[in-house]
Amino acid sequence: MELKAWVFVTFVCVLQTASCFQFQVGNRAGWRVPLANQTQLYNEWASRERFTIGDTVRFKYKKDSVMEVNKTEYNECNSSRPNFFSNNGDTTYTLDRSGFFYFISGATGHCEKGQRMIVWVIGQDEDSTAGSQPKSYASKIHNAVPLYVLFLIMSVFQFLA
Repeated sequence: MELKAWVFVTFVCVLQTASCFQFQVGNRAGWRVPLANQTQLYNEWASRERFTIGDTVRFKYKKDSVMEVNKTEYNECNSSRPNFFSNNGDTTYTLDRSGFFYFISGATGHCEKGQRMIVWVIGQDEDSTAGSQPKSYASKIHNAVPLYVLFLIMSVFQFLA
């Protein structure tokens, strides 16, 4: 019984220090062509978040795709040479370095209508200068899933079984 209590306390401590989060792009609306008067929808969303190395962005969509491209291809809505491409309807992309990530839709005409987004991932140096500014509350409550915590939960239950 003492072992179970120790495991539970350890689990709670890990939950409080988890630092990698999964962000749902577009929140409930998902990855779609924005309305004509909302062409900056995704960049406005991304600018309110604080992304760090190891976080993931999740794109949920129908009859579309998501591509990670370079800055020039982003500015030109050019989808001919993506660094990353997915069209499975539920794409998770890991932000594995600091700097800018440029995402566009690969569906014809969608990028030009505003279905594109720039994500800025802060590095450790930038993180320390930003102070203790937390990720947005909405991300922590609704969009954030500490991925390695899920693995830890599964491992603990497997161990106790």
